[in-house]
Amino acid sequence: MRLSEFWLAVSDEFGEAYGRVVTSDLVLEEIGGRTAQQAIAAGTSPREIWLALCRASDVPAERWYGVGQRTPKKR
Repeated sequence: MRLSEFWLAVSDEFGEAYGRVVTSDLVLEEIGGRTAQQAIAAGTSPREIWLALCRASDVPAERWYGVGQRTPKKR
């Protein structure tokens, strides 16, 4: 997941305004007790941040794959 895809997924799931609030205010213990924005600045993978955000926000698992990727990629 690219950073631009992360922001699209956040906007798609939470809405643009609330998505910015969630990423700046919600502390995610799963990624070191940082907010999503702090984790981005620290170089954490956008995919790792997205999944932590989904779990912390009780996003249904079928929507964890973000915009344009509603199901996991087949290997």
